[in-house]
Amino acid sequence: MSSSNNATTKDESLRIARAVADTVLYEGYLLYPYRASSSKNQVRWQFGVLAPEGSAAAIGEESDMAAQCLLSPAPDDAVTVRVRCLQLQTRSVERAAADGSTTPVAELEVDGTSWLSWDEAVPCEQVYGPFRLPDLLDGVTIAVEIAAGEQVEVVRDTANALVGRVVRRRQALVGTLRLDAVQDEGHLRLATSLANISDPVDGGKDEVIQRSFLGAHLLLTAQEGRFVSVIDPPADAADAAARCQQRRCWPVLAGVADRGDAVLGLPIILYDYPEVAEQSAGALFDATEIDEILTLRVMTMTEEEKAQARATDPHAAAIIDRCEQMTPQEMQRLHGILRDPNAGTSALTGDDWWQAEAAAEVSPETDSVLVNGVRVAGGSLVRLRPSRRADAQDLFFADKLARVSAVHVDLDGQTHVAVTLLDDPAAELHDWYGRYLHFAPEELEPITDTQHPREESSP
Repeated sequence: MSSSNNATTKDESLRIARAVADTVLYEGYLLYPYRASSSKNQVRWQFGVLAPEGSAAAIGEESDMAAQCLLSPAPDDAVTVRVRCLQLQTRSVERAAADGSTTPVAELEVDGTSWLSWDEAVPCEQVYGPFRLPDLLDGVTIAVEIAAGEQVEVVRDTANALVGRVVRRRQALVGTLRLDAVQDEGHLRLATSLANISDPVDGGKDEVIQRSFLGAHLLLTAQEGRFVSVIDPPADAADAAARCQQRRCWPVLAGVADRGDAVLGLPIILYDYPEVAEQSAGALFDATEIDEILTLRVMTMTEEEKAQARATDPHAAAIIDRCEQMTPQEMQRLHGILRDPNAGTSALTGDDWWQAEAAAEVSPETDSVLVNGVRVAGGSLVRLRPSRRADAQDLFFADKLARVSAVHVDLDGQTHVAVTLLDDPAAELHDWYGRYLHFAPEELEPITDTQHPREESSP
């Protein structure tokens, strides 16, 4: 791969990783109905809060997070670390008096437009590195500093008279980023930690949050080498992966699938190579919900409620506007989509795949499957040998005799045999209702005509 193509791929990996990270970053930032008056919007910043040391009693959050991941390094490799978080920004609305002085108020309304006092947040990303392998083996400590800030917005009416002002203030955040690496059976076990070392806060929850890293997470990229999954490692890395330790931060492979050039260290547990669904038109700040449901809820809000949401936060205003402008086609995309369960092995996708499945002749009552060379179909007698992902319920039926009612093939191409227990007095009732136990073919032992099931049945 040329250097330009390689750079393009790395840029794409960063884009995909950031999109996922932003979903986590803004989780709970502002919840439906997106109004400051909503009680659930009085308690925010659920994930990845790093409070000043000694402040756990005030908000129940510790001051640090740490993750260990595996890297198969190239000879002249280097690692870059991005520290990402939200920095709280208090928005204070002040009303102007005739003498020019101002007084803080909860709300200021001017010519039909409202300004509210509210806690916003500013996204921050600090880039550190690249760090060469010798430096990582020696250990690296970096000071993390996110500056304080203040912005003043003057509010005037249509006659250009001074009515008030909006003051936005951010407190400085101070932290420490530490990187260490050790050789581990051909891999590099890379430990990354982030700690809030701001001075202890002598105050309540609001003061602590102002000095906290919010939604904190790490984004690591390798210049030449490949990161190795620690949740689904290859055989040669299984032992090294088992030695990786995590603290309030869980690393997953991210970016372009199977590239291994990026790792996200997140305050929640995800699978490798997570992606934001392409049908999602934009953030709704609640990734545990369904976009369609939240969009429909927004569309049921009254005009007054929408105006209150718009006044609460620019992000809320964007959500309201996007939902109002959504076309029927865009809404339909949120309703669901048919996917090929054998993606990568079949050329059929979307409606083509579904039509092919629907056109296939299927008759579970007459279909059959070969088990140890014996044809098993409706009416066959079998002995149950639960094994494949067997749970406690399945194990209760071990060695029981059963009669086959149907043979099913699911949309993933897996075969399931529906049975009723031979000694179940309600077997006929279950068969009438269509309530069966389902087992894989390899979990069945066919009973031939020469055997006597009733005599062999366990008492």
